[in-house]
Amino acid sequence: MAYLPQVKIPATYMRGGTSKGVFFRLQDLSERCQVPGEARDKLFMRVIGSPDPYSAHIDGMGGATSSTSKCVILSKSSQPEHDVDYLYGQVSIDKAFVDWSGNCGNLSTAAGAFAIHAGLVDPARIPENGTCVVRIWQANIHKTIIAHVPVTDGQVQETGDFELDGVTFPAAEIVLEFLDPSDDGEEGGSMFPTGNLVDDLEVPGIGSFKATMITAGIPTVFVNAEDIGYRGTELREDINGDPAQLARFEQIRIAGALRMGLIETAEEAATRQHTPKIAFVSPPKDYRTSSGKAVKAGEVDLLVRALSMGKLHHAMMGTCAVAIGTAAAIPGTLVNLAAGGGEREAVRFGHPSGTLRVGAQAKMVDGQWTVTKAVMSRSARILMEGWVRVPAESF
Repeated sequence: MAYLPQVKIPATYMRGGTSKGVFFRLQDLSERCQVPGEARDKLFMRVIGSPDPYSAHIDGMGGATSSTSKCVILSKSSQPEHDVDYLYGQVSIDKAFVDWSGNCGNLSTAAGAFAIHAGLVDPARIPENGTCVVRIWQANIHKTIIAHVPVTDGQVQETGDFELDGVTFPAAEIVLEFLDPSDDGEEGGSMFPTGNLVDDLEVPGIGSFKATMITAGIPTVFVNAEDIGYRGTELREDINGDPAQLARFEQIRIAGALRMGLIETAEEAATRQHTPKIAFVSPPKDYRTSSGKAVKAGEVDLLVRALSMGKLHHAMMGTCAVAIGTAAAIPGTLVNLAAGGGEREAVRFGHPSGTLRVGAQAKMVDGQWTVTKAVMSRSARILMEGWVRVPAESF
């Protein structure tokens, strides 16, 4: 049998927020991979090292977690008043598929920085020193994200003293604005697809739970920690080593996806792992983070734990943080009630790695809640750049 050589593809390996991913310029991909389809999916899976029955990603760039099994494509924007189109693929670890159903809020940070690094932003819009406002079209969900990227001597400033819980070292702060982040498009029809701030969610074989189901940032199903037997202070090892509990979370997630109209049958959830997210909330409590740092109840408004791709996330997904901030701003949701109720434009919540502040501006319009934008700070850094090599026969 004749074996084809490996293919070299220009690529950049970046951290964005508490995630990492392999970034490509659309123009650097082969023609078959420049369009959606099997070739692109196979390429991304081989780059990451999936599907991997060992769940280790030894033969790829992935890190065998939902936070590190990601690929991104950027190109000059096809939309007016935008700089770049940003397309995100969440690569399954142990199954052969790429989920295109949502965004990655953490890598949205890196998308803004990469757009400048990769020469996709008009040089006239990049200051010599100051902040470059990168207008990003999120192509998966058709939303606008504004990244305020610091620039020094005409280049993206990556080092700084901004600290982000869940990231070991400080870096430069990038402020993200998610404009009109609620899903008013095809799949939900409104921020609250069921029409209610709180529903009784029936989960076959498990029980009934109070749930807030919201489509802001990313479709998310929120339940109370106490209702499912948790305190809200749990860390990854408390949940991820218990297959029975993970299976229960997946059943709750599937029930929520069905109620939200995201899927028509429970079987569809197997190929839609990225959305919706499932998260549980509780009022503030003292706890220790995964790094051993003490978080006092008085330092946060509420506690939130969220699962991504079937496992408890080590920190918090950026898109889920948008959902948290939005739901917290709307009186009566489970998130808002866990934070003490009332009207608020920002919350600081505790997650397994520490705390995060997110702001959201919500208002009632014609009897429907709407959110104009959500804001939070992250950071991003290039870890490696050059080429990624992929066996040609794999895609």
